[in-house]
Amino acid sequence: MKPRIQYAKTSDGVSIAYAVFGEGPPIVFPAGAWGDIHLYLSAGLALSVGMADAVVERGWRVVRYDGRGMGASDRSAVDFSIEGRLRDLEAVIDAVGADRFALCGSTQGGPAAISYAVRHPERLSHLILVNSFASGADYYEALPSMRVAKDLRHIAEDQWEFYTLALANALTAFSNSEFARRLAAAFRAGMSPKAFLAYRDAAEDIDVTDLLRSVAVPTLVVRDTSTTFGDFSALAQKLAPHIAAARFVVTEDSAAAIDEFLREGEQVPAPVKAASTPAGGLVTILFTDLVDHTSMMRRLGDEKGRAVLREHERITREALAAHGGAEVKTMGDGFMASFGSVTRAVECAVALQQRFAERNESGAEPLHIRVGLNAGEPIEEDGDLFGETVILASRIAAKAEGGEILASLAVRELCAGKGFLFAELGEHVMKGFEEPVRVFEVRWRE
Repeated sequence: MKPRIQYAKTSDGVSIAYAVFGEGPPIVFPAGAWGDIHLYLSAGLALSVGMADAVVERGWRVVRYDGRGMGASDRSAVDFSIEGRLRDLEAVIDAVGADRFALCGSTQGGPAAISYAVRHPERLSHLILVNSFASGADYYEALPSMRVAKDLRHIAEDQWEFYTLALANALTAFSNSEFARRLAAAFRAGMSPKAFLAYRDAAEDIDVTDLLRSVAVPTLVVRDTSTTFGDFSALAQKLAPHIAAARFVVTEDSAAAIDEFLREGEQVPAPVKAASTPAGGLVTILFTDLVDHTSMMRRLGDEKGRAVLREHERITREALAAHGGAEVKTMGDGFMASFGSVTRAVECAVALQQRFAERNESGAEPLHIRVGLNAGEPIEEDGDLFGETVILASRIAAKAEGGEILASLAVRELCAGKGFLFAELGEHVMKGFEEPVRVFEVRWRE
């Protein structure tokens, strides 16, 4: 059946073509190379297309789309970074209006699926990774067909037809020349040589390995042996062991494995937080605050200002996920998070400042945050934290300048011998505290 193509608009203004197949609970497939809708309309010229059709036949509603720069989507947009891919995915999800759904990353769709699962665990019921990977460099090295693509890269622009035919033959293991010719023609229609090379280079640079341990939704890792694209066993072995409680299956029928996984218990699991707040005991509280937030919003206006704030939120949440932090709440221009380890909390604070500093080297609108840290035993109630420990962390954050990390004496003492560089800033009077508070700066630049 020919799909009804619709369009979603990304946060950076790119038009993304998408289509919905079937009825039932939704499964979203992040786009791979060449365009998923485009390959579907080219007579099912991809493993994931046939798999998705089989999933639809089993009673699921499948959402597919062409990524930016390919297929029926905006061909002028060539930001193929993980952030660009996530913008496409988020736009389609918003357009479809799915509140809760399963996410299936097949091959090149895997990194975006992993990243989305870490950033928005509350939206997902399940994560499925089929013949996929976390590191693009590993992917291009592990598969012979991808090594062909890499070795012949220098001729792609000048000899595009020959290049796509060589790639198609490698992907089909030289087993069907007619199918390879059709696949090569679909490749040429799906992307320009320039866009494909940009996609390929960006894909090789993508590495979400550090996010795997932060995946906190039920996950199925599938090695589908029916594909001729190559042996994905080594790549699967780098995924499954690093995802908590992930299930790993080897099968010739991915659709059946997916259907069985999703139907277990016939109930959608409750939302899972990316990290849980420690129940009692010593907790390290981290506060962040975006400097000059109000003036920035006034200067940029609501729409542009909100786009910048989304970038601030993304960077912060990625750092929290990577360092085991639990987001307690966000205040629009800042975050409150908790950690069961003071070392991980300080490492997260340093990573945040480093990431914003890197981002500001090329960002049109600089983002500077102040960070405050304190450790103690706060009161937990309905998922929130209260008490003197929390209040002091907030007060310390307010004392910081943009780009600074300030910490209490408790944090400094708990980090003794951990390799961090602290500079004492003396005693400061804090609102609500009778005694002056000793404050230390974490020298992250050194």
